[in-house]
Amino acid sequence: MKLKPGQKAPPFETIDQAGNPVSLSALAGKKFALVFYPRDNSPTCTTQVCNLRDHYDQLSKAGISLFGVSPDSQKKHQNFINKFNLPFPILVDSDLNLIKKYQVWGPKKVFGKDIIGVYRTTFIIDEKGIIAKIIDEVKAKDHAKQILAN
Repeated sequence: MKLKPGQKAPPFETIDQAGNPVSLSALAGKKFALVFYPRDNSPTCTTQVCNLRDHYDQLSKAGISLFGVSPDSQKKHQNFINKFNLPFPILVDSDLNLIKKYQVWGPKKVFGKDIIGVYRTTFIIDEKGIIAKIIDEVKAKDHAKQILAN
């Protein structure tokens, strides 16, 4: 069954690029966005996270914490953050546990090829751990605006 706004967010426990533990339970009381994207350093993913970086202050003022999520390694995430001066953590999900819990893994077309991978999707989770919004048609150049829109 596909996740929908109004449902409890699936619980998770992982680490970020610096090895800090991050879990749904530890984020209780905070509004945050889980930004799932296919790969560090790909052109569209870079455009997307740089848009979030450039609007980070607006997102913070709106009370929204950001967490990127991709299947890349902890080291690759750290390099990506350093290269583009990203002010938010990226969660390590090399085992696809979080990606599969949030149902953003499956068949898709990329440049006309059929592949299995991450669906570019953002979940806004409210202070009570409820999915407030799901953005599944992400516009990489305007993603912060999508997150901020009610």
